[in-house]
Amino acid sequence: MRTPIFVRPLTDAEREALQHGLRSKDSFVLRRCQILLASARGERAPRIAEQVGCDDQTVLDALHAFNAQGLAALAKGSSRPHRLRPAAFPPQRAEQLRALLHRSPREFDKPTSLWTLELAATVSREQGLTPGRVTGETIRSGSGPSSGSPAPIRSTPGKKPARPPDSAGPAAPDLGAGLQR
Repeated sequence: MRTPIFVRPLTDAEREALQHGLRSKDSFVLRRCQILLASARGERAPRIAEQVGCDDQTVLDALHAFNAQGLAALAKGSSRPHRLRPAAFPPQRAEQLRALLHRSPREFDKPTSLWTLELAATVSREQGLTPGRVTGETIRSGSGPSSGSPAPIRSTPGKKPARPPDSAGPAAPDLGAGLQR
């Protein structure tokens, strides 16, 4: 069993700042203060998480941040991930995917003339654009908006896109004028 993690011993100034943070309007600061003060009382992470209504990992993140940064851990940091996943389609492959989507699926011996996300994923794998099976959403993000990109790919075959509104304006005023009631 792992040794439980607690917050380091608090100075009087830190304890006073954390007590003041309990009256904060910012929910992030309020929750962090609740977590840190509970840990200073000797409560363990799972119990604190239950009391505060968050995940155990959130409590551990707060404890680690405070132990490393002190009161600076009360300021909310960026929510961007530390590491970004590599793109499924690097720029060159994305361009090849766009070119593939400009062609008819029938050129790839498919029984339809309309691209769907799943069909595009299958053909991209068959053509070697992706090393393995990808989802339709990966295809959607890889085909991204660009100048001259093909019409949007339907996510459901057989379902028609919405008709654009008429640009002719309102109907002519004499239309149906000769009809009797």
